[in-house]
Amino acid sequence: MFQKAFFTLLALASCAFADTQAPAAYSGDFVVKVNYRYLLSKPEGYEADPAKKWPLVIFLHGSGERGTDLELLKKHGPPKLVASGQRFPAVIASLQCEPRQIWSPHGVKAVTDHLMQTERIDASRVYLTGLSMGGFGTWETAMEYPDTYAAIAPICGGAGVRWVMAERIRHLPCWIFHGDKDAAVPVENSHKIHDALKKAGAPVKLTIYPGVGHDSWTQTYDNPEFWSWLFAQKKGA
Repeated sequence: MFQKAFFTLLALASCAFADTQAPAAYSGDFVVKVNYRYLLSKPEGYEADPAKKWPLVIFLHGSGERGTDLELLKKHGPPKLVASGQRFPAVIASLQCEPRQIWSPHGVKAVTDHLMQTERIDASRVYLTGLSMGGFGTWETAMEYPDTYAAIAPICGGAGVRWVMAERIRHLPCWIFHGDKDAAVPVENSHKIHDALKKAGAPVKLTIYPGVGHDSWTQTYDNPEFWSWLFAQKKGA
């Protein structure tokens, strides 16, 4: 009797711990709705030569400029410089993220493609830069679409777990900026992805501003050396 009960329990235990998993898969399309407003600045001479193509700079702002008021974008970065009268030898598109949202890499790519189709853009000189939340968005977009941009410049952002995908953008020129006293986005975020890219052999540069907090973008965008470097980058060069 005992032996029979023992084998019955053993059989039940075997059933209880049996692997119930079965192989499965899903493949399909997923459509993302895009609703990005933006400020568009065209360079001097844009209308004079209809045959000439120009570089394109896509700028992604931080979390504080989300909303529906495009004037908010003029607080920082390239739109602030353009509003003050500075001119660039490029088309500058400053996108605005919707309220309570973060940057969608697919949305950023969609706007980039739209501008390349509707404006006279040199496809070999399309650049992506952003600050804080826009720095994160810059990394995410580049990782998702590694062959779209000629160079990226993420400021006080981070790539999160995407540092494990560094090989994906090993060909992409990148200049990273961060303040070593940043209390909002720790500088370790930039160190992590920089080290991963260096290990992958990528053409990456890292500038750490000593004693600087979260605002590491003002001196970056005010620096002519930064713009000279950016506009010198060209896909296929």
